[in-house]
Amino acid sequence: MIKKIETPTPFAVGTVNCHLIKKDALSIIDVGTKTPEALEAITAGLKEEGYTVDDIEQVILTHHHPDHIGWTDAFPNAKILGHVYNDAWLRRDEEFIGSHYDFYMNLLIEEGVPEKFMDWPKRMTRRPDMMGTRPLTHILKDGDEVPGHPGLFAIETLGHAQSHLAYWDEEQHALFGGDLLISHTSSNPLIEPPLNPTQKRSKSLLQYNASLKKIRSLPVEIVHSGHGKPIIQAHELINERLEKQHRRALKVLQFIQQEGPFTVYELSSLIFPAKYQKELGLTLSHTVGQLDYLMSLGYVTESSNDRGILYYGAK
Repeated sequence: MIKKIETPTPFAVGTVNCHLIKKDALSIIDVGTKTPEALEAITAGLKEEGYTVDDIEQVILTHHHPDHIGWTDAFPNAKILGHVYNDAWLRRDEEFIGSHYDFYMNLLIEEGVPEKFMDWPKRMTRRPDMMGTRPLTHILKDGDEVPGHPGLFAIETLGHAQSHLAYWDEEQHALFGGDLLISHTSSNPLIEPPLNPTQKRSKSLLQYNASLKKIRSLPVEIVHSGHGKPIIQAHELINERLEKQHRRALKVLQFIQQEGPFTVYELSSLIFPAKYQKELGLTLSHTVGQLDYLMSLGYVTESSNDRGILYYGAK
């Protein structure tokens, strides 16, 4: 059994999908945002199938973003399963959450962001108040079979989030994709702090592309997405998204070849002239991703000045 339960969010992303599944265990994949409206939608969806929150045996999480892990607290009898990065948020690990400000502040310095925008790290930290507080009872790793669901396997699919897992049903050729692949929009590969604050940041766009290619290697017939409609032609959509991203990167390369070198901030202002200040976190994240991609192809070089600001020029 698979039942999609659509839940509202207070975010621009719109609604988020939770999926009720049953084999040996009754489980729900993702649990919406921690708002009364989302809980009401989840409760109503369960009721349509003859269940209550007390009947859920497992909460299975795709990633740690607030619109997916809000109501872990609502299922008193359920085990909570997900990626280890999820657990740091659910446990409110003080060192981990506290490291976010320093991580983003150092990033803004490297990116050459002007002093007037240095309040942005306060806005870029996730909203713990919109997330559940029950920590994981079971950590899933890449390739693990999900308890209670024979033939359902966790696939580590990082990029959009450093906690992202998709779940592959090898018998049904179905994927519970979270935010890896969304029918109506491209997922943002977001720059997020590492679980260990002493480590360097991950290259999210390169991770995301690798995750898409990992899914493309599977005989996927349907993707049950975290937002929007199920995806039937997943391979075609993946190819389209990868090609579109490559074309965008080449446009960024043209800016660099013609007028570079640039800081990330300077380049972001050229790529997103209408919204780079209003949506600074997203636009910088996108620009960093494109630079990581171009550097991986050998098209761009990185250098640093005496203040630690990074500059990107064409080879």
